[in-house]
This record gives sequence, structure tokens and C-alpha cells, in this order.
Amino acid sequence: MATGLLVNLIAFYDLFKSVVLPRPSINKFVIFRRSFFALWSFWLWANERQSPARREGWLATFGPVAVLFMFGMWAIVFVFGYAFIIDGFHDQIKPPPTDFWDSFYFSATTLVPLSYGDLVPEGLGARATVIFESATGVGVAALVITLLFSLYEAFQRREELVVTLDAIAGAPPSGVQILETVAERQMPGKLEETFDEWRAWMAAVLESHLAYPVLFYFRSSHDNEAWLNSFGAVMDAVALVISSLDGPAEGSARLTLTIGNHLVEDMVWYFNFPRTDDVGVERAEFEQALDRLEKLGYKLHPRDKAWEQFSHIRRKYAFGLNAMSRRFAIIPAQWIGDRSYIPHRSGRAARRRSS
Repeated sequence: MATGLLVNLIAFYDLFKSVVLPRPSINKFVIFRRSFFALWSFWLWANERQSPARREGWLATFGPVAVLFMFGMWAIVFVFGYAFIIDGFHDQIKPPPTDFWDSFYFSATTLVPLSYGDLVPEGLGARATVIFESATGVGVAALVITLLFSLYEAFQRREELVVTLDAIAGAPPSGVQILETVAERQMPGKLEETFDEWRAWMAAVLESHLAYPVLFYFRSSHDNEAWLNSFGAVMDAVALVISSLDGPAEGSARLTLTIGNHLVEDMVWYFNFPRTDDVGVERAEFEQALDRLEKLGYKLHPRDKAWEQFSHIRRKYAFGLNAMSRRFAIIPAQWIGDRSYIPHRSGRAARRRSS
């Protein structure tokens, strides 16, 4: 009986921290954290055996499946916990359970509930246990419904700006493309408006995704789009504006960089990614980007100084974005994702191709 009480207390604590308490916690999903990551590893393994056209669709199923998996695990833990308690009251049940698995059956049919009346509680302890377990089943079902609505609402809010960014950033998105589109269409005010919108987006994602980390696994619903790539494109545009360009939207860019770095720092903290000082962009790539922007009429800072400042800014968020991109198997975009092809890593790229 004591074992059952302990198991249920742990399950209630984990459920409360993971679903009811709306704040970040690195100790969420304590009961099945390893099982969750094992399930994701299986999903990635199965993804490699899908045709390229079906891979994104397959990975997109993981988020909803993971939510059901979470509640299924909690339900199983509760069934076991109450089964231990019921087994301690087996003399108060008619007919008495012959072994633990009879108690497990009675517990499962009570939590769902699907009781057929073949086992009937008669004593006070057994009746109280059945009442508490029935209430637990109703509570878990209510949390499933409530959480699903909350998750899909947060997902839809996240994806709205991801879809609209296509118009100026392309697909896959690019920070350089954002600056080019704004200049080509002579919309200088659009750049500051974009930074302001994405600053609010970053704050919303910071709150929702750290409170409910399963949202990180919900993929964007359109081909060649990924919320992480769109976020990276905006951060790269911000870094270029601050480090290399004279004038446009610098104040808004600095505010956006602060919130963006905060989001990356919290993601790195939650997933415990190792830190690196890699800029993630080669000097030659940076020079090419500046050449493109200069042709469109942007006034540039001295290039050596611009590269130094750009490198300093990008080191703070690039490693986190690339680590997240690898973990979630995101389609690479400009400067975000798999960078094994860039010149100074050609040896590693060759080894990967040969393998």
C-alpha cells in the first residue's frame, strides 16, 4: 500500500509540474524523460528509412503522438499505483483479488472507467480508493483536452508569422533575403515592423515552449518552412543591421537581439547543449552577403570592423540554433542547420559523403 501511495504522489507531482504549472522547469517529465527521448530517437531512425518526399510528414506526426504518449505513461503509472493500494485492501473487495494482476485489472477499469461489476469494493478503504482513482481518471482526461487546446493555440500563433515571413525572406528563409526584399520594394518601414513583430513572437515562444517543451517537436505545416529557420533568418538580419549597415531600424534590431538571445539561452539551458564559439558563417560568405546588399544601395560599415562585430553577435546564438536544428532534423537554410559543406570543413564533408 505504501508503494502505491509513493508512486501516485510522484505521478501527481510530475503531472502538476509538467501540465498544470505554466512555467519553465528543467525537471519536467521526470517519470518518462528517457522514454520520451528514446521515442524521438526511434522516430529519427524510422525517418531515415522513409522516402525523401515522406520524411517531413513522418516527423510532423511526432508532436501529437508525443502528447498522447505522455498522458498514456501517466495513466499507466496511476493504474500501477492504485493497483498496489487496492491490493492492500483485497479483503475489502468481493470477490477478493487472487493476485496483483486482478488488482491491476480492477484499477485499470476504475481509472478509465469501464468497471463491469465483477469486483465490488465493500470496505471503507477500498471504496475511498475507488473514488479517488475515478476522480483521477476524470482529471487526467480533462487535462488532456485542456492541454491539447493550449498546445494547438500556441502552435497556430507561432506559425502565423512563420508563414507571413515567406513574402520577404523566401523559403527556406534567409536573413540576407529579408534585407534585399525590403530594399528592392522600397519598404524601409517594413524592416522595423518585422523586427517589432518578431520580438513579440520571440517572447511568446519563450513563454509557451519552455512551459510546454513538447511544442518544440511540432513542425511547421508547409514545405521548406521551419519555425527555427525563420527565427534564425530574423536573427541574422538583426545581426547584419547592427554590425554592417548604416541606419535602417538599428534601435528595433537591438531590442529584438536581446529577446532573441534570451530565447536561445533558455533553449540551450533546457536541452543542455554544449557551448561553442563557432560563428557558423565563413568570412567569404559574409563578404558575399555584403556585396549583395551594397548593390541594392545599403551603406556599409568598414568591412573588417563589421565582420568583427557580426562574429561577436552571432556567436551568442548560432551554436544554439544549429544544435536545435540538428536535434529536430530541421531542413537546412542559409547559415542555419548542416554546415558541413563550408570550405574549412571540406575534410569532414568528404568523410560524411564517403560514409
